[in-house]
Amino acid sequence: MADFVADAQIHGHPLTPAGQGKRRCEPILLAALFSISFFLLSSVATFAQNKKAQQLYSQAIKLFGERKAGEAIPFMEQAIKEDPNFMDAYLKLGQLYEFTKRYEPALAAYRNAIRLQPDSPASGAAYQSLGNTLLRLGRYAEAQPYLEKFQSMFAPQSMQGKRIARLVETARFGQEAIQHPQPVDPKPLSSVLQTTPSQYFPVLTADEQTLVFTALKPEGDEDLMTASFNGETWSPPTSLSTQINTPDNEGTPSLSADGRMLVFTACQGRKGFGSCDLYLSRKTGNDWSSPQNLGPVVNTRYYESQPSLSADGRRLYFISDRPGGKGQRDIWRSDLDVQGNWQEPVNLGEPVNTPFNEASPFIHANGQSLFFASEGHVGLGGYDLFVADSAATGWLTPANLGYPINTSEDQASLFVAANGRRAYYSFEEQKDGVSQKSRLYTFDLPESLRERVKPVSYLKGVIADARSKKPLAALVELIDLKTNQIISRVQADAETGQYTAVLPNGGEYALYVSVPGYLFKSLSFDFTQKTKGEGMSLSVPLEPAVAGTAKETLNNLFFETGRYDLADKSRTELDRLSAFLKANPSVRIEISGHTDDRGDAAANLTLSQKRAQAVVTYLTGAGVEASRIKAVGYGKTRPLAPNTSDENRQLNRRIEWRIL
Repeated sequence: MADFVADAQIHGHPLTPAGQGKRRCEPILLAALFSISFFLLSSVATFAQNKKAQQLYSQAIKLFGERKAGEAIPFMEQAIKEDPNFMDAYLKLGQLYEFTKRYEPALAAYRNAIRLQPDSPASGAAYQSLGNTLLRLGRYAEAQPYLEKFQSMFAPQSMQGKRIARLVETARFGQEAIQHPQPVDPKPLSSVLQTTPSQYFPVLTADEQTLVFTALKPEGDEDLMTASFNGETWSPPTSLSTQINTPDNEGTPSLSADGRMLVFTACQGRKGFGSCDLYLSRKTGNDWSSPQNLGPVVNTRYYESQPSLSADGRRLYFISDRPGGKGQRDIWRSDLDVQGNWQEPVNLGEPVNTPFNEASPFIHANGQSLFFASEGHVGLGGYDLFVADSAATGWLTPANLGYPINTSEDQASLFVAANGRRAYYSFEEQKDGVSQKSRLYTFDLPESLRERVKPVSYLKGVIADARSKKPLAALVELIDLKTNQIISRVQADAETGQYTAVLPNGGEYALYVSVPGYLFKSLSFDFTQKTKGEGMSLSVPLEPAVAGTAKETLNNLFFETGRYDLADKSRTELDRLSAFLKANPSVRIEISGHTDDRGDAAANLTLSQKRAQAVVTYLTGAGVEASRIKAVGYGKTRPLAPNTSDENRQLNRRIEWRIL
């Protein structure tokens, strides 16, 4: 599973037709690599016993300086024939082979250089090049002794000694990882999606029915494309929006769980603050808004790219090389406040960020599992994929995703579905080290990783006026009943009323749906024992706040059997009702208690009255005038359903409120 397609913006430049993969570099970087290689080839003193050999060697160095590596190789080969003991010629020949991606001849040349002077410090460069090349090829066991020999030439605490120690650690880790591979079976997502030379960086909604990805067109333009899944097949991809796609490049999209909030990267063509900036667009109905730069708090004159939104769109992770980080390119986080402003970004710090580069963060829909690429943590070479878990004390130590998810090549990004079952990525086909095309792939997440990623369920449907059926742009809030903290806050679509809310496993939650002028709807979810993620559909009708007819059930009030003492976790519901009454000071309500048919009728009537009164007592204690609230107990006389099952009886045991 080598070659996850990397974001070219890892290197700071948009993708180009000539090379958009992990090992290819854009023209600026190619020039830099060429210059470094030329320096290596020309800076070491060269000596040959044979004058002809020395002339051939010099001619090869000259040709490489003119960017003619292929033409330089025959001259270097001939120099060695003229002088078989010409150690520097072997070393430079290996570097020329390596530069032209002819790795086996490169390895042979390095080994010949070492054979001539195996214990000489002059062979250090050959040990280094041989070890590095073997690491790049994933031949860890072969690489280790050469790297250890090179390591022995330096003091352990020296800068070079520490660098080589990291390479030795990579060789050891790679061998261990290959011996314990992850059971993955990648499959192409769909040939229907392959309408352009390359597709990469897939992201999906919580229900996995909407896909957005970056597509590279033949002319070199990157656009954001979208496709939908009907349960069996994917639709042909279309442009996400003419508001978003331009003749310049757009890439690395991130979606909120409901697919109605998008953040993406653009590096040119738009008015921005730096080399690459982040932009936001929102979807209403079927239309996306004109993208807006996230502004100078998030975007700077430095590099910002590779965004990842939380499920509700209220938290953003991204990559930046701004000052204040732990290394070069770090993962940063910014939160959206209630006024809709992005707050000052915070560096994730250690142990996630390293002195090296991090890339492509992806926060899972559970808000706790952060997947990202890094070249700083121990891995199999280059960029590896890791996952870090959030705890009360901060981020825990990242774990390598293992082989073959990671290989000796660079791995750039991974998207894991909300239910934790599937992962999506891009696979890059190569020929002779050159990228040919990339395609979207998926695989089932291995059990060892599935255990780490807490799955989430989701609730989706339509919110509308209960009488007119008009869609409502309702606010949907998920609150943890134990902590009374808001877990998620999303807005239903103003045109369609559609909403999607993520429900984490492992807790008890209250879900509130509210619109000014309507009674709020409260729903209750006990997911304390839930271990699997699933999707649920629930359309929510809201009652207009009309006196005499509007009523709702308070689903998050909790009493022990046969008692009227309110459980502490009822505070969330009571505070919500108190806030409604304070926001509507002219409204008077009735709080009514109801029971099922079990037990003595008179006792049930008394219990229902006392439970209703307990609610009134809390509300008056919270500052609501007693004259505005009336408590009534109806006992078993007004069932919602026949008392013929436990489920029906549970429905009948309730507290309602209605406007008088």
